[in-house]
Amino acid sequence: MQARKYPIGIQTFERIREENYLYIDKTDLVWKLTKESPYVFLSRPRRFGKSLLTTTLDSYFQGRKDLFEGLKIMELEKEWESYPVIHLDLSTAKRQPSADELRATLMWLMNPLCNVYGRDALETSPGKMLNGLIHRAYEQTGKQVAVIIDEYDAPLLDVLHESEQLDPFRNVMQEFYVQLKANEAMIKFCFITGITKFSQLSIFSTINNLLNVSMQPEYAAICGITEEEFERDMAFDIAILAEKYGCTNEDMHGKLKQQYDGYRFSEESPDIYNPFSLLKCFKQKKIDSYWFESGTPTFLIRQMQHFRTDITTMDGMEEPSSSFDRPTEAMTTALPLLYQSGYLTIKDYDRETELYHLGLPNKEVRVGFMEGLLPTYAGLEGGAVQKGFAVKLWQALKKDDIDSAMQELKTFLAGVPYVEGFKKKLEDAAFSEGFYEYTFWLIFNMLNVYVQTQVKCHGGRIDFVVLMPETTYVFELKVNGTAREALDQINSKGYALPYQTEGRKVVKVGVQFDRDTMTVGEYIIA
Repeated sequence: MQARKYPIGIQTFERIREENYLYIDKTDLVWKLTKESPYVFLSRPRRFGKSLLTTTLDSYFQGRKDLFEGLKIMELEKEWESYPVIHLDLSTAKRQPSADELRATLMWLMNPLCNVYGRDALETSPGKMLNGLIHRAYEQTGKQVAVIIDEYDAPLLDVLHESEQLDPFRNVMQEFYVQLKANEAMIKFCFITGITKFSQLSIFSTINNLLNVSMQPEYAAICGITEEEFERDMAFDIAILAEKYGCTNEDMHGKLKQQYDGYRFSEESPDIYNPFSLLKCFKQKKIDSYWFESGTPTFLIRQMQHFRTDITTMDGMEEPSSSFDRPTEAMTTALPLLYQSGYLTIKDYDRETELYHLGLPNKEVRVGFMEGLLPTYAGLEGGAVQKGFAVKLWQALKKDDIDSAMQELKTFLAGVPYVEGFKKKLEDAAFSEGFYEYTFWLIFNMLNVYVQTQVKCHGGRIDFVVLMPETTYVFELKVNGTAREALDQINSKGYALPYQTEGRKVVKVGVQFDRDTMTVGEYIIA
């Protein structure tokens, strides 16, 4: 069987259609979106198809009917009128060294449009240039203008909590975006995308008519690939990969679902596959973590450090929407950014309590994210965990051989080099059970093993619980104490009792850490 053409790195609707790349038809939702409101905002994680959506809208407003032949929109759109389009991708304005450089970059981005519609010599700022472009496009064509801005927040993400840079950067962007409201009469449709939620504060304070559809159920699947689309449009691709791996199509379907599925963008959202990773997997004919090829974004790690995020609480949170679906400037924790960036997603919704259950979407995110966090929270290089050690630890746990698992863990922690600059932190951390709790949690998560920390029960809080298919491991960790004291605590406080009715074997493990060697000193199993 011969594989199809996958649009890896290609985000232009026109090219995908003209060169016959695989395209999952979302045009009915695109059409509906343009009728929803004149001003629309959509937040989605990186590499989730936002740019493809913006170029699809670009082609639609240009009246490129030829590109949409055979797609769902053909049954909906009857007029196919052409409008002038101002389409800007602000991802190219990332990491600007100063506000002046940001101004220059924004004006450079608009220069090709000035070649089409002209420029006035008095347009000496990004906002003035955008205002002039809207006016001239409207006057020269006699039609309202479609304004499409992709990655609106890109210039600000790296300076969110650096006030010396954030304030002047924000002033530049505010002067730029204010033109969108000021020219409402000349704008047919305005569409803005980004990672972080649209904020009514500061930058957008004057655009009070923007509709945020990020959590509206009807647009939950406008980016990404649903289970229905996956089964209908990708059966051919699943079969090719199954043949290579020597498994059935059904087994391959399950592997891909575990690896790339699991995103939900509203309480009624279907499960969504990461489109970039799924297509890259089919292209490379290998299941891997493609979303993390460029690593965990620096801005996210910085925000987690800024808010002192307890990473062990991330998987299995219950929160109201106000906790995670809120403006960036109003954040008091890193939770909104973790959700909006795609590292956490909606797993379930309780209508009675109106609480959302949040968790890591899938294996790709779990493994890749843990690798990115290891240097910051445990001082370990993610690659060191994955090489050999992870396989041995997993095999030992799978065989219910906790002695071998603990020996592997002890040997690994004793011999692995810590990242540069972590030595001082290690000296302080050696006296903290929390440090070892973080390290355990990160390592087990990289194995895609479900773990819980600080689990509440009638006797207190269990340090660590590892859930394997056949066995539940209940850990108590001690730095200022012995392994026997740790095991006695498990027994005296009944930490294992809640798990004894679940049908799994329950193993209790008391662990003492050596503060000098910073590894497992002794352990007792019962």
